[in-house]
Amino acid sequence: MALLDTLTNRTNARNEAILAFTLALAAAVLIKIPALFGIHLDQHESFYLRNMSLFVLPMLTGYFIWKRQLGAQTLIGLAIAFIAAGIIANSYPFDKGSDTEVLLALHLPIALWLIVGIAYAGGRWHQPGRRMEFVRFSGELFIYFVLLALGGGVLSGFMALIFGTIGIDIEPVFESWLLPCGATGGVIVASWLVETRKSMTENIAPVLARLFSPLFAIILITFLGTMLWTGGGMDIERDILIAFDMLLLIIIGLLLYSISSRDPNSSPSAFDMVQVVLLVSALLADVVALWAITERITELGFTPNRLAALGMNIILLVNLAWSTVLYIRFLSGRGSFQSIEQWQTDYLPVYAGWAAIVAIALPPLFGFI
Repeated sequence: MALLDTLTNRTNARNEAILAFTLALAAAVLIKIPALFGIHLDQHESFYLRNMSLFVLPMLTGYFIWKRQLGAQTLIGLAIAFIAAGIIANSYPFDKGSDTEVLLALHLPIALWLIVGIAYAGGRWHQPGRRMEFVRFSGELFIYFVLLALGGGVLSGFMALIFGTIGIDIEPVFESWLLPCGATGGVIVASWLVETRKSMTENIAPVLARLFSPLFAIILITFLGTMLWTGGGMDIERDILIAFDMLLLIIIGLLLYSISSRDPNSSPSAFDMVQVVLLVSALLADVVALWAITERITELGFTPNRLAALGMNIILLVNLAWSTVLYIRFLSGRGSFQSIEQWQTDYLPVYAGWAAIVAIALPPLFGFI
């Protein structure tokens, strides 16, 4: 019986590897299909900007549909979501250089990531534990993808070096084939690695969380202190807003990552105090950003970027504020760690919902400018 189980496990692992690499190849091929119709990456950047997530996320969802053996009803729902996203991304008549097009390109992958999560959860998205597993998977996927990207960068560098010795420039090949195909296929391969190498990544999560949480707290405290000392205002140009919101989202990610790697039954520790400091400093930084955005809207009115940033910062404010309350209750012995975990996982659809609103509703609301 033990031998039979071993053979079965090996067969399943081999089949899973074949499927993962087949889907990775399919994603790499899919991103090159538009070039057959004259839609080249260097000439139609906006098309690839809008559709990048649609080249890879359906394939990743297909991987989890097979792995979790989802039913036909769930499969149809997931397919409808991706088809609707594809129609919206390619039917909106965006102006050239449109801000709303950039917003759609940034927010559509966030909304579709929830669809991947539903497939990952295997039809049990309503369970907080499954949602937290998806959070852990998302963080570990990012780690593996970065490692694959670094390895691909080194490989490309060596290729350029050795082909350069015989007078051949591989930069066009790199930009047209290696980079887009490697990026899309790499997401599937990294996901497969996470699923099959969990014992390795479980040791990475707490180390990263414990390393970067205090560092980000120091950065935010220094930023707030410098702002008070100099009396300067905050620049809220589009690129600055995007970068600042990304910083706050990374902090939320660190919080989620810390929660996912922590034993919920253990007593409060010094690291939990660090988490509270990080939350409070992020909350204050978000208030500063909201103040600056509100001032600019009052002076100059609404634009797509300002409205998207206003909504995102309000969403972050609510999450950070209540997370701080729950963490303080936990530290003082008046609340459980499970309440923090459930709040964070319950709040995930809020981010996806706002991302969907930005991607779907804001472009027509502002005339696709």
